[in-house]
Amino acid sequence: MSAYGRLIPRRRVLVNLTTGQAIDGVLVRQAGPLLMLANATLLEPNAEPTQLDGEAVIERDRVAFVQAL
Repeated sequence: MSAYGRLIPRRRVLVNLTTGQAIDGVLVRQAGPLLMLANATLLEPNAEPTQLDGEAVIERDRVAFVQAL
């Protein structure tokens, strides 16, 4: 089982991306190589947080690591 298999739906997570950005939100679903977050906020270095509309869909190969909050 991969580490992603241990993520708990409906829990707030911070997904750190390989680009240096991060997305903070509530994990609502995992489907194959995708993580779906609701109430998501994009966090970028030297920028104000940006609230994202709808669900953020993140491909797992773009994920550096995930922090469960």
